[in-house]
Amino acid sequence: MNNEPIIVERIINAPSEKVWQAITDKNVMIKWGFDVTDFEPEVGFEFRIYARKDDTVYEHICVVQEVIEGKKLSYSWWYEGYVGDSLVTFELFPEDGETKVRLTHEGIDTISVNGPDFARENFVDGWTAILGILKGIVEE
Repeated sequence: MNNEPIIVERIINAPSEKVWQAITDKNVMIKWGFDVTDFEPEVGFEFRIYARKDDTVYEHICVVQEVIEGKKLSYSWWYEGYVGDSLVTFELFPEDGETKVRLTHEGIDTISVNGPDFARENFVDGWTAILGILKGIVEE
């Protein structure tokens, strides 16, 4: 079993303030793929994300764990009715008018035991696609 965290990085041609807004504003989060109930970048804030695969809706339950304004956002991530708990972290690194975004998802091995829909590769593919969409939104 692979218990290494998933790490996906992207350089976004925009200042970090604009990227921060895109990862913390519910209306923008919806554009990059999260069907999110509500969101506030405040430690302890609980929110839910809904994702559909075929006829199954997966309810993600998340609680904000850490916020460093403009630099770092972490939240727990687990699924209603399934075992496992993980942590998603976005880190922003300003670089000459651009921003390097590093997404780290730890604890996938605790979730992947729930079956093929929770396979590590699905998370890698999903986060890679989401950061690509996020890049497109922020750069437009």
